[in-house]
Amino acid sequence: MIKNKLIIVLGAGESGVGTAVLAAKQGFDVFVSDFGKIKDDYRNILINKNISFEEGSHNRVLEITKNVGKETASIEVVKSPGIADSVPIIKSLREKGIPVISEIEFAGRYTNAKTICITGSNGKTTTTMLTYHILRNAGYNVGLAGNVGKSFAMQVAEDNFDYYILEISSFQLDGMYSFRADIAIITNITPDHLDRYDYKFQNYVDSKFRILQNQTENDFFIFWAGDSTVANEIEKRGTSIKARKIPFDLTSQTDNVPNYAFVDGKDIIFNNLTNKLFLEMETNNLPLKGNHNLYNSMAAGLASQVAGVSKDAIRRSLETFEGVEHRMEYVATVRGVRYINDSKATNVNSCWYALQSMTTPVVLILGGTDKGNDYSDISELVSDRVHHLIFLGVDNDKLIKFFGCHRNKEGKKIPYSEARSMEECVQQAYKVAKNGDTVLLSPCCASFDLFNNYEDRGRQFKEAVRHL
Repeated sequence: MIKNKLIIVLGAGESGVGTAVLAAKQGFDVFVSDFGKIKDDYRNILINKNISFEEGSHNRVLEITKNVGKETASIEVVKSPGIADSVPIIKSLREKGIPVISEIEFAGRYTNAKTICITGSNGKTTTTMLTYHILRNAGYNVGLAGNVGKSFAMQVAEDNFDYYILEISSFQLDGMYSFRADIAIITNITPDHLDRYDYKFQNYVDSKFRILQNQTENDFFIFWAGDSTVANEIEKRGTSIKARKIPFDLTSQTDNVPNYAFVDGKDIIFNNLTNKLFLEMETNNLPLKGNHNLYNSMAAGLASQVAGVSKDAIRRSLETFEGVEHRMEYVATVRGVRYINDSKATNVNSCWYALQSMTTPVVLILGGTDKGNDYSDISELVSDRVHHLIFLGVDNDKLIKFFGCHRNKEGKKIPYSEARSMEECVQQAYKVAKNGDTVLLSPCCASFDLFNNYEDRGRQFKEAVRHL
């Protein structure tokens, strides 16, 4: 370690404060900077740990780095995944040659624990939580981090886990360089966050595949073989992918390549690493329904098996997992209408899976901060299953332009309404929903126009429903 090296942490949320605590424990000088107001809980941690910080600007960071030359090795910046590479301070730091990395990259340097790392456009949270559920129930000393759970860096600083289950977003992957996943999972890749990737899908795909960087022949890569984007990228990259490939799909083979997990009739089959039967169980025993959850269960089951969990432990955990908050979460039934909270559906593909699983007429709630969405992917399902649309957002023009004249399978125009708050939205849904319907909050968009995050949006939806 360079003597007196300074770690600058940009963003004082869960990720940033955890990074600051770990950096201080490792003996670095640490300075934390947040352009907004730091929450009291996080501010108190910094004060108690004697870590210097600023809030409301990055002025002190600009002053510290003002005269830094390109040959410096005395400063490293760890930034929150919510800070885009395009913001002025990141551009300024990089122009000076100052390394900018992610929390995952930084924390990974200070643990010898095994890592199971999950990314993907959809299903990564459920797969992450399910994998953690399996390992924890099997008695493993395991931590949960990344996009879910506590800060990875904070856990490395304060705990001593043997395994970490990490949900890793493309934003976190973009700041990873030397980090290596022992087991990497890509659930799928569909267009998302294109506003952060110059509206180029390949840039986003490249970001997701960074989860494989630095893997060796002793590591594992688990993936959905039926995802054409993933399959094409694997073929294109060829021998540059060193890890052992462990594909899964609904069928026993995909393009004549055997899958290690698949569905046979009413059973889900897991094979072992020599592709012989490891575990067979009825899909009806899985509490998570829908094909997308079969994929999540296969990915988690395979990762757990590779980690050495017994088949009986995997079976028990798959049969007892209760799901993830804000992902197809049942809220209540009011006057014969079911209300489902799928606030975590922040992209079009997530909404597609939600609609695809619907067996009743739907009142669909869409809207929020558009990330370059192409709504044509859900057009057919909306026509087939939705009888009323509610656009919840500050600016609904793009949704109105696309869906304003949308027609159902009988050729009739699907009515829509607009709402500027969750209470107004739920009241509108209550008025138009009929006995036997499902009101589905599956917004396709980020939440930052009206809400703090998708969790805030989902919780406000649940509260409004419970007050009907």
